[in-house]
Amino acid sequence: MSEGKIQETPQKPEEQEIDLIELAQKVWAERKMLYKVCGIAAVIGLIVGFSIPKEYSTEVTLAPESASKMNAGSMGALAAMAGINLGGASAGEDALSPELYPDIVKSTPFLLELFDVKVKDQKGKIDTTLYAYLDKYQRSSWMGTVVSAPFKALGWTLSLFKDKPEKKEGKIDPFRLTLDETRVAEALSKRILVTIDKKTGVTTLEVTMQDPLISASLTDTVMRCLQNYITDYRTNKARHDLAFTEKLYNEAKADYQNAQKKYATFADANQNVVLLSYRAEQERLKNEVELAYTVYTQVSGQLQMARAKVQEITPVYTVVQPATVPLRAAKPNKIMILIGFVFLAGVGCVGWILFVKDLFKDWRKANKAI
Repeated sequence: MSEGKIQETPQKPEEQEIDLIELAQKVWAERKMLYKVCGIAAVIGLIVGFSIPKEYSTEVTLAPESASKMNAGSMGALAAMAGINLGGASAGEDALSPELYPDIVKSTPFLLELFDVKVKDQKGKIDTTLYAYLDKYQRSSWMGTVVSAPFKALGWTLSLFKDKPEKKEGKIDPFRLTLDETRVAEALSKRILVTIDKKTGVTTLEVTMQDPLISASLTDTVMRCLQNYITDYRTNKARHDLAFTEKLYNEAKADYQNAQKKYATFADANQNVVLLSYRAEQERLKNEVELAYTVYTQVSGQLQMARAKVQEITPVYTVVQPATVPLRAAKPNKIMILIGFVFLAGVGCVGWILFVKDLFKDWRKANKAI
């Protein structure tokens, strides 16, 4: 038994080699069919590749801002002089993480803010809003048109039996969007991509459009809107504190000026009076002026510190790679489409030759015999 096993083992590679040669010969015998199938697939791939509208992508890169915040040193000294304690603010504190930037860009309020942005194409034929451009001027392949035609016809037929919604006038209501507004918002959301490198903190913003000039201009607009959103979010409380301090400053300034005016008027009208009652009134008005001046100087210092606080927490953005008009289309990749069609056709044809063709012949013979 052992000798038989030893003799059988070296024959397995030879059997496998013979099987592979037979399979290769089988495919080679049907090579004309394989060439025809791959040629037809190549033609179809070229048709598909050239029928898909071109898409242009523009990228901008933003460097991360410094995480260190001035909470001591000169700022702390100024705060101490004004009688203000800024110790509650921790260095590098940030309530808005960069990981939330992709969610911000794809949020409905952010997308609706872009609807009214004016866009112009490179040929000068389109000069409209972004909403109208995405709604009316988007090109689609003939295959997509053919496939979607029955669904559009069905939707048009069903719309005849439904009540037409009333057209809204004025600004778009984010709480209640129409079907067209929702469709355009979803299409715009898919065309904007924000990625964050967790190691370096670099933010990359990419916008894809069917026109290179619109792609570049919209990328710059989205970048500035994102910067403004982040700035408003981070400085919201500081700006409210600044507005409240300015109100206190104006009130303290008015009280000081009124007290100073009353004191000057009383002193001018009673220069030669030596009565103690008049002197007491003059002393009281003088004390009111000094008190009002003290409050005024304190609030003035607080106002300067509030302004410095807004400037301190305002983020600074460094644009590493600005938006430029792309020269080449990012989509579709015609070469990859062609290779994909030819590869799939070749694999399918080889599978037919090796496995399905013989089974099909046996099945036909069995049916004829019956």
